[in-house]
Amino acid sequence: MKIILGTFKDNGDELAEFLGPRVGDKPSVSGGEINWNDEDVKKTIKSKHVKTYIKRYLNRKGERANYQILVEGKELRLIEIEHDEEEKEEKKKAPTQPEEKAEEAIATQPALEAKEEAETEKKEEAPAAEVEEPAKPKKARKPSQKKPSASPSS
Repeated sequence: MKIILGTFKDNGDELAEFLGPRVGDKPSVSGGEINWNDEDVKKTIKSKHVKTYIKRYLNRKGERANYQILVEGKELRLIEIEHDEEEKEEKKKAPTQPEEKAEEAIATQPALEAKEEAETEKKEEAPAAEVEEPAKPKKARKPSQKKPSASPSS
């Protein structure tokens, strides 16, 4: 089994270390590729399982969105996905947006509390005659039970 790393070759040693215990044999890393002895690996694990392990590794490193993994028989290939500059900027801004929303929520919280207090005061001041009672639920009808008519015997 072979994994061609492409632009991810700088992290090849770490990936091989991550995959080693999961695949079952220590791989050899050389020049942007990770190789296993095919005889040992064929019996123990399938390529699609190794693909899943690589996805997990990329997810932990925060690189999952930047790479695609192609499987061709016993060969896996990591391909870097090219993003537009706008998408890169959005990704950089995305982690800060929840913080901004949290700050806005904290800033508007006293105003919301004051509004809720005003609404409860209005409800308390309203005369009892104006307050409508909720409608009572209707009782379910019982299906009519017809007794079988006695048929005259001839």
